[in-house]
Amino acid sequence: MKRTLLIATGALMMIGTITTNAQDRKESLVNDGFYTRETMPQRKPIPYTYVREADVMWSKRIWRIIDLRQKINYPLYFPTELMQDRESLVQRLVRGIKYNEITAYDPIDDEFTTRMSYDQVVKALGAEDQEKTVVDENGQEQKIVIKGEIKWSDIKELLIKEDWFFDKQTSTMNVRIVGICPIIHQLRFLDTGGDEDQVGEIIKKQTFWIYFPETRSILANTDVFNSFNDAQRVSFDDLFFKRRFNSYIIKESNVYDNRLISDYTFGGVQNMQESDRIKDDLFNYEHDLWEY
Repeated sequence: MKRTLLIATGALMMIGTITTNAQDRKESLVNDGFYTRETMPQRKPIPYTYVREADVMWSKRIWRIIDLRQKINYPLYFPTELMQDRESLVQRLVRGIKYNEITAYDPIDDEFTTRMSYDQVVKALGAEDQEKTVVDENGQEQKIVIKGEIKWSDIKELLIKEDWFFDKQTSTMNVRIVGICPIIHQLRFLDTGGDEDQVGEIIKKQTFWIYFPETRSILANTDVFNSFNDAQRVSFDDLFFKRRFNSYIIKESNVYDNRLISDYTFGGVQNMQESDRIKDDLFNYEHDLWEY
C-alpha cells in the first residue's frame, strides 16, 4: 500500500548536520525512583483459549490501520525520544530485534516469508548513513558522512493483520492478531528546476513485519504509560488484548487477490464507508446467530 500526498513549501533551505547515533538507550547509573519495579518485567502473556479446528464455525481475515496520531493511540506512539522509564511500541520491537528476542520479516509480503537482520530494519526505518559534499571556508569541496538516526516521530501508523472467528464451543466472536507492521512517513523533495519553491511528497512505507504470537512475551513485560497513575500501568500485550486502540479497516480477505478497499472505491469518504460496512458485517454476523 502506497499513497502519496503532494505538498508545496516556499523558500525552503536544507542544512546538513552531523548527528550522533542515538539508537542505543543508555542505562541509568542510579536507581531512578524510590522503589524498584519488579512486577512488570516478570509478567507473562495471558494464554489464549485453546481453539479446535472443528469449533471454528466461521472466520475472516482483516487488515487495519492504527493511526498513531489519534489521541487514544498516543500510548503506542510516544515517547518519540529514547527514555529510561518507558518505550514506544516500535522502540520496543526494534530493541527486541536487535537482541534476537523476536524476528523481523521483510514487507515484500505479509506472509512472513523473508527474514530481516537488525541492520536491514534500521535501514528500513531511515537510519542509513549518507554521504554529502560540502564547500569549506577555503572554497574546497569535501565529503562528509552524516550518521543515520531513527526518527521515531516519523513512524505514524501501524498495519495490523488479524483473524476474526466464531467459536461455536463458547458461542463467541474472537480475534487473534497475526502480525504488526510499522509504517513510516518520509518527505521526499522533487527536483522542479526552480530555486524559490520546492515541491515534496509524503511517502508511506512499510518497514518490517513481526509475528505477533512470538512477540507477546516481550510486550507482556513492557509497560504502557498511564496518564492517571504512574504506579499502575498495563502492558502492551494487555492493550492489544483488550483492544484499547482506534483503527480503521483497509482490506478483508477476498477472491480478488485480497485487494485493498482503495482499489475498488473512489477514495475519501467512500473508503471509510466501505471500512464501516466491513466492520458492521463482523458485528452483524455474530448478532444474527442469536435468537431473542
